[in-house]
Amino acid sequence: MEIPALQGMTIGQALLPMEKPLRLREQHRSLRIGVPREVANEERRVALAPSGVATLVANGHEVYVEQGAGVLANFPDAEYMEAGAQIVATPEDLYSQCELIVKVGRPTDDELKLLQENQVLISALHLGNTTPDFLRRLMELGVTGIGFEFIRDSDGTLPIVRMMHEIMGSMAVQIAARYLESNEGGKGVMLGGISGVPPATVVIIGAGVVGEWAARTALGFGAHVVVLDTDLGALRAIEHYLDRRVTTAMASVEFIRKAVRSADVVIGAKMGEGQRAPILVTEDMVAEMQPGSVIVDTMIDQGGCIETSRPTTHSNPVFRKYDVIHYCVPNMPSNAARTATYALNNVLVPYLIEIGESGSIHEALWRNVGLRNGTYVYRRHLTKKSLAAMFGLPYRDIELLIASGL
Repeated sequence: MEIPALQGMTIGQALLPMEKPLRLREQHRSLRIGVPREVANEERRVALAPSGVATLVANGHEVYVEQGAGVLANFPDAEYMEAGAQIVATPEDLYSQCELIVKVGRPTDDELKLLQENQVLISALHLGNTTPDFLRRLMELGVTGIGFEFIRDSDGTLPIVRMMHEIMGSMAVQIAARYLESNEGGKGVMLGGISGVPPATVVIIGAGVVGEWAARTALGFGAHVVVLDTDLGALRAIEHYLDRRVTTAMASVEFIRKAVRSADVVIGAKMGEGQRAPILVTEDMVAEMQPGSVIVDTMIDQGGCIETSRPTTHSNPVFRKYDVIHYCVPNMPSNAARTATYALNNVLVPYLIEIGESGSIHEALWRNVGLRNGTYVYRRHLTKKSLAAMFGLPYRDIELLIASGL
């Protein structure tokens, strides 16, 4: 008995697959990468070290470095030239020649005028100083903006933030120790004390990476360390990492007030990821601190987590309020410019290579979750909900934009 539906069908026809063309991976493309000299906030770091430039050139990319970009981090132009970079005399020349700009701080108003249509910008965003006008200008230009603060890998880590926060945590304690000395107007005490004299008390607000490294360094000095946080899990983790050598407590108003009142040093280290830092130490708490005590607010570039904080500079780093010394320099790692540059370089170079291997920024964002998470402006849209809420602007989901090809 023949089945009508199968009449005329041959074995060969039955075995033929239904073929569907697949999108082939785009080939490697040489990028023109620009590294400008930093001009804002007495910034001494540079985005790429000569070793990173050499790696990028070896991968087929062209790297343009503005004249003098690495001098303050002790990387002379000659080292960049030996690594294969082209030295460019002016920022105008650099921005006009490059499709991808990688820098430390977000562009100043003058640098914003130099950005080109559809460029890729990789830099810090500094939420405490970001304005809606800045974001609108990037959207108007069709710039793809990728922020250090937002780059989060698939394992949940923020690689650039972590590197800088390790430096900040260690530096915060070194700085506090200096300003506690009598010749700086401090209380005239040593962090670690000596035989028969008790150590200073260091209170750290925040048990994240900054808090952990501040605690490690303070313990190394021999100080008594108290860590407060609103996250119980973070407190458990820091106790585990530091072998229960720190005192921890939940950051309730009562505990914060009591700890701050007795502190020789208060380090603000509570970060709001992708948002402004929360204010946990109020002005009336600072007013109760002992004269000559020291506050180091490491979160000032995110708005600060101590109410009396305001941004200072490397040339004028401190001010006094209620006779308490406040150190609130936004770009603290800049004072360890060479170390911080190597740290940035180690994280940024693999991302730049990934963009080149992908063939386009669109493909790179599709393939690399870290870069995708880091993007805050893409194809004339704001793509971070936290920024949209902060400034009252509309936003579009980055994954929908990439998938739709809009």
